Amino acid sequence: MTNFTQKQIDKKFAIVIIVGVFFIALLSTLIFGDFIEYGLPISFPKIHFPKISFPDENLPEPAPEIKDIKKFASEEEFKDYLAKGAAESEYSGFAMDGGLKTAMPAAPLMEGIGGGEAPERVSETTVQVPGIDEPDIVKTDGKEIYFSRSSFWPFWEGPIIQERIIPPESQAKTSIIKAFPPADLAIDADIDKSGDLLLSKNILVIFSGDKIYGYDIINPKSPEKKWEIKLENNNFIVAGRLYKEKIYLVTRQNINEARPCPIKPLTWENTAIEIKCVDIYHPVTPLPVDVTFLAFILDPNTGKIEKNISFVGSSGSSVVYMSGNAVFITYSFNESIIKFYFNFLKEKAKDLVPSWLIEKMEKLETYDISQAAKMTEFQTLWMKYLNSLDGDETLRIENELTNRMSDYYKSHKRELEKTGIVKIGLDGFEIKASGNIPGIPLNQFALDEYGNYLRIATTIGQRFGFFSGSQRTFVLFDPSLRSGMGSGESSNDVYVLDNNLNIKGKVQDLGVTERIYSVRFIEDKVYLVTFRQIDPFYVLDLSNPEKPELKGELKIPGYSSYLHPISKDKILGVGQENWQVKISLFDASSAENPRELDKYILNEGWSDISNTHHAFLLDKKHEIFFLPAGQAGYVFSYKNDRLSLVRAVSDISARRAIYLDDYLYIVGDDKITVLNEINWEKVEELQF
Repeated sequence: MTNFTQKQIDKKFAIVIIVGVFFIALLSTLIFGDFIEYGLPISFPKIHFPKISFPDENLPEPAPEIKDIKKFASEEEFKDYLAKGAAESEYSGFAMDGGLKTAMPAAPLMEGIGGGEAPERVSETTVQVPGIDEPDIVKTDGKEIYFSRSSFWPFWEGPIIQERIIPPESQAKTSIIKAFPPADLAIDADIDKSGDLLLSKNILVIFSGDKIYGYDIINPKSPEKKWEIKLENNNFIVAGRLYKEKIYLVTRQNINEARPCPIKPLTWENTAIEIKCVDIYHPVTPLPVDVTFLAFILDPNTGKIEKNISFVGSSGSSVVYMSGNAVFITYSFNESIIKFYFNFLKEKAKDLVPSWLIEKMEKLETYDISQAAKMTEFQTLWMKYLNSLDGDETLRIENELTNRMSDYYKSHKRELEKTGIVKIGLDGFEIKASGNIPGIPLNQFALDEYGNYLRIATTIGQRFGFFSGSQRTFVLFDPSLRSGMGSGESSNDVYVLDNNLNIKGKVQDLGVTERIYSVRFIEDKVYLVTFRQIDPFYVLDLSNPEKPELKGELKIPGYSSYLHPISKDKILGVGQENWQVKISLFDASSAENPRELDKYILNEGWSDISNTHHAFLLDKKHEIFFLPAGQAGYVFSYKNDRLSLVRAVSDISARRAIYLDDYLYIVGDDKITVLNEINWEKVEELQF
């Protein structure tokens, strides 16, 4: 038996204290530290689809059970799942958020509204998927502009980085503005509700706080409220989309652990909707959940719910992408860290630890207890081993483990950090498939469906811990915290998944030590920007789904946080360089040799385009685009592959722009300015 001096005993006690401190730090980071070093935007949760039932209504049958996902059998099973998930939360980092963040064109021109001649060209809300509309603060039908002068920021867009003057609640309203011809520019009516808008033929839908309103605007001067939905019991709007004149709406409700179900998330026409325990799906593997997500199809004409499905998740971080075929919902989780440690010791450290420790770790992994309990037992075993060593051997073991773990993590990090994906088909609104991939997607643009394949780009390795010796038992994979203890590098991958969400092809390790700042899939190509100190612009060829290839790479200063296609091979990037707004025009006609044709540095610190793609407007006829920045609106030309500022409008808190025929309407918090796109002269202005 080893004899210890008091000094050695004090040292061992200090080790235990330090281990505890690092243990707590790890938990805090896994639960709350979502890409803190890189300043990744936090987005509100948006997903998952509960089965809803109205009293005395015959709603569709719930979706069938599939692999890895099933329904709760009872309230007791729901509570048991919550208990197990809470224990897992200390290590799993499971999160769900994001939102049906797709993009859509603005509503098509509507006939028979407002009278008079209609314009031939009507701009659309900037979208990711043509034909799938997203709520935004400005909509137009070609004759009227519907502008929410709101004190509410959109629920599904990330944090506002730039400060704005938000009008008081008494000034919050939705204005219906006679827009065409410009000479008639005037406010027809005001609705005393504000929030993001959807426009479905003659129905204007307003998402306003905890209520959703449907207004008939067939007579713009006299809008009539047709229906109202009230969100109840801490139920919040996550996302909404308009597709083929149906609204796909997602809400989330905090789980009451004492009585998790049934829940009554909202009322329609004074009728409460009830979601039963047996109608709620959950991942088979216990994961930490704190919200129930409800998604349903809503008839904009009546507000009536037609189809529905439900799922439990977390209010952390997730992404929802919608195509013309399905809604894809992602949620983040970690695989077993105990299993990761065990495999490391077994494969790479047999000569450093005793066989009894590996044997006990192997048994520990099979126990039907939480990760938290397993980690506590592992700490006990590990400290038992440490206490058998003298100081010299402890120091040797620590350094060996640190170096070996660093190498092991590089080759095995994809076993830890995962994103689960749920696919909900629009035909029948049923769960069609589920799967998972390594890493975490940035936003809706990181997913894309093309030719029956889902493509997804993820970042890996920015928020996990590993075992590495005595005084530093848990070390975050963050270069700023490692103090020379090895390199836990982040990297970026692109995966191609089949109809059943099985991985068919992949490209890995793009931008090592960096993270994804923007992604854009265009047919069989993907354009991807990573950033840490420079801006690599990657071009990948996905024409062979089973063998996607990295074709070309361009390294330039700054970064692009939004990519927009000008054509199939020319991409516009909006981002920053040296704390100023940077615009880049990329040529990817040669995938192996992408070029930056031109760039423009705008003397502004931020553009709202970096926060929401809705703020961007492209007019291909005149080869111009609009972006808001600071207290101004800017119109740029990209003619002849050159970027030039053709018009700046000052003294307007610009939010959006639309075009009607050859007139550009810049919509701001305080006024609307109309420009003639032929000569860029101001032709009209409306002050609010």
